[in-house]
Amino acid sequence: LQHPSAEVREYACASISKLLQQKHVIPAFLQRDVVRCLGPMLLDHSLAVRETAAGALRNLSACGGFEVCDDMVTKDVMTPLVALLKECSTGLDANQLSPKKCREMNKNYIEDIANEAINLLWNVCECNSTAVSIFNKEGCLEAVLHYMKKFSTNVDLAISVANCLQAVTEDNPDLLSSFNASAQQVLETVMLCPETTMKHVLLRTLIAGTIWNIKDTIPPGSLGSMVNAILKIFSESLAIDAGETIIRMNEAEKNRLKLAAEAETEENMSDVIDNCAVSEDDDMEEIPKGKVRREHDISDLLPSDKWELKEVTALLMAQQTALEIIVNMCCSEDPSDDEWEELSSSDESDLFMENSYNEGSGLLMSPLCLSDEVHSAFLNNLIPKKILEKTAFPNSVALDICMHNPSWKPLIKKLNTVQCRALTCLHSILLVSDVDCLGGASALQSLAQHLSQLVFSKTELPEDADFLEAITSALRALLQTMASKNISQCMTPEQLLALCEAGIHSSNASVRVNVVSILGISGSVLAKLQDTAETLKMIGKFLLEVAMKESSLVVVGEALDALFDVFADGKEAEKAAVQMKLLPALKEFQPVFKLRMRKEGKEQCSTDQLCVLDNVKMNLRRFIAYQETLGKNPT
Repeated sequence: LQHPSAEVREYACASISKLLQQKHVIPAFLQRDVVRCLGPMLLDHSLAVRETAAGALRNLSACGGFEVCDDMVTKDVMTPLVALLKECSTGLDANQLSPKKCREMNKNYIEDIANEAINLLWNVCECNSTAVSIFNKEGCLEAVLHYMKKFSTNVDLAISVANCLQAVTEDNPDLLSSFNASAQQVLETVMLCPETTMKHVLLRTLIAGTIWNIKDTIPPGSLGSMVNAILKIFSESLAIDAGETIIRMNEAEKNRLKLAAEAETEENMSDVIDNCAVSEDDDMEEIPKGKVRREHDISDLLPSDKWELKEVTALLMAQQTALEIIVNMCCSEDPSDDEWEELSSSDESDLFMENSYNEGSGLLMSPLCLSDEVHSAFLNNLIPKKILEKTAFPNSVALDICMHNPSWKPLIKKLNTVQCRALTCLHSILLVSDVDCLGGASALQSLAQHLSQLVFSKTELPEDADFLEAITSALRALLQTMASKNISQCMTPEQLLALCEAGIHSSNASVRVNVVSILGISGSVLAKLQDTAETLKMIGKFLLEVAMKESSLVVVGEALDALFDVFADGKEAEKAAVQMKLLPALKEFQPVFKLRMRKEGKEQCSTDQLCVLDNVKMNLRRFIAYQETLGKNPT
């Protein structure tokens, strides 16, 4: 790294960059102070060294995780990084490229360096609040937005900037004052970009997320149209069929490779003819190296290597991002009544409704940020059909293509992630919606059947932890909504028990919490019906076993709560409780639960969780007293 030759320094940075992609070697590099070694290289006299150094630090931040990013900020990576970003921003318009420093005629070192640096900035800011504070204080926003202006000629750089902007604008009120009219104009220009490539779809989606993050800077009179513009972008992103896109792009890749192979054959034939001509006359001028390749090569007329794969990846990232932001919109604070009145009456709201109606299920979209005050003003907006479509399993033909193509195989995980995010999105919408807003009882029953099919359509119950958490969260919210309105549930007790048997063995505590809650909801509904004592007894035994054997106190608390709900009232519940000897079992368990709370509570649980568990402990005492009263006064 200290060698006087720029090429040697570049090679050293490139070698380190490659090694840092292997997680197990990162600790050794950190022990040798790699951050302070590479940091100064960001401002090296050689542009090539700057780029490879930034790439190495980017890999370190991406592969190292939160703790490594914290260490990087502690080791002052931000000082040279901020200086580099500002210097590149200044040189962007000047286009100060020295041909001597470029080994490729078409390479723009300034933009390539900026792309690596922006990705590094994004990674550390996403992981470290001090990095975000430095971003604010050093006025990095202006430089970053300057890069965004290159979106029409360098969409990859623009996407990197958009990812970074979404990270630094999240929960960062100190940055809001920097988003003046000029800054907002840059974002608006990108949002209105008409390009239809998947990369541009991703770019617009990320910018829409950034604008949502800075919504407090938008004048109240413009907020409605802004939100609808965001929703329109998300709707367009989710409307694209990822499975069909994979099939189409894979076919395009095959055609491109076939044309490239034909062109290569043609080049080789030309090389043979040219070499023969040269050998016949030794005095003939030698053909410049590469001339034939440039004349016959069609690569500049075709997408670059792996272009099709990059397009599909961009689409899946766009859809994942859109779904995640919709979840955040559902969970954020409520806007004022005036803002939502303006929103619901805007022309773009009607356009979004037209694009979002699901004629098949009739499911309605509830007000994002739902509150009682704005409920009625937002009833005319519909749940996008696209969200429900994204909860389905990925296209089998597309999966087969990915499975048999090593470079496309990583797309399978991305397809599954989109499905999980869609289920999480559905869960969030269910939490903030009422029955009328969701299309009524029939729509909810159709949704319950759809979710049941996702769980039980295959011969074996799903085991993937992410999918189980997403599907059980959605089911929990749906069943709770249906139970609160006395809407009959479509899943049989046997199906529910099968799901819970699978879920309770998950390593994910959230899945275990969800399945015991689902049993509690369903059991409380069954307790109101006739001849359900045997089923209630099965549910009760399952929940009691979870409470006694579960390692997580949070899950234990949820299991006890579920027991209280199931056996709170009703003749069938009383009969089942007596038959399974619930009262003596809970009496025996009560001191064990108290002891576990004292010993494990502070170690395992947050303050909020401890408050919930304290309530469970109090309710357990009351429930035992209630059961004793029933025993003294049998009905």
